[in-house]
Amino acid sequence: MITGTSANILIVGVGGQGVLLASEVISEVAMNGGLDVKKSEIHGMSQRGGVVSSHVKIGPKVYSPTIGEGQVDILMAFEQAEGLRAASWMRKDGVAIVSRTSLIPAIVTGSKVHHYPEDAIGDLAKKITHVIAVPADQIAAELGNPRLVNTILIGVLSNHLSFPEDIWIETLKSKVRRQFVEINIEAFHRGQAVSTERVKA
Repeated sequence: MITGTSANILIVGVGGQGVLLASEVISEVAMNGGLDVKKSEIHGMSQRGGVVSSHVKIGPKVYSPTIGEGQVDILMAFEQAEGLRAASWMRKDGVAIVSRTSLIPAIVTGSKVHHYPEDAIGDLAKKITHVIAVPADQIAAELGNPRLVNTILIGVLSNHLSFPEDIWIETLKSKVRRQFVEINIEAFHRGQAVSTERVKA
């Protein structure tokens, strides 16, 4: 857990996975917890399944919305290859929360040059001390809604930030449609219950 009052969080994934909603939830939780927040987002062809990333910086006073390379405390990766690509942004002792999701872009499947990594999470664990692999797709399928991956990962993240659970729950209630509140809260709790044992390199 990040027990201090500052954290640099990088969220990565592809279009349609809920990266931007996750950054909104985290930012509002931090503000409701009394901290300053700055965030910046990159929508790289997000409507076509392209890369999407968001920098979220929280602290007593934050002056810049972007995080320097090598300065990320917590990585949330909605897709494992994107998590591996973001490794250079992390502190060596940072925490990487990575969904086991594999979404292979068309540029990879149709190219003789680009290759999707065989074990992206294992490769990431060779670079970063603490990697948590999350079967988010499996949990979302059990809950009957594949779009719950982002809320599951938010639940995992909540174990690493020192904000009370009720702030997370109230923020989720304010960000999702009323008919989906209960299932999102269940997804959040399922994320909280995910083992935080790190992947061995």
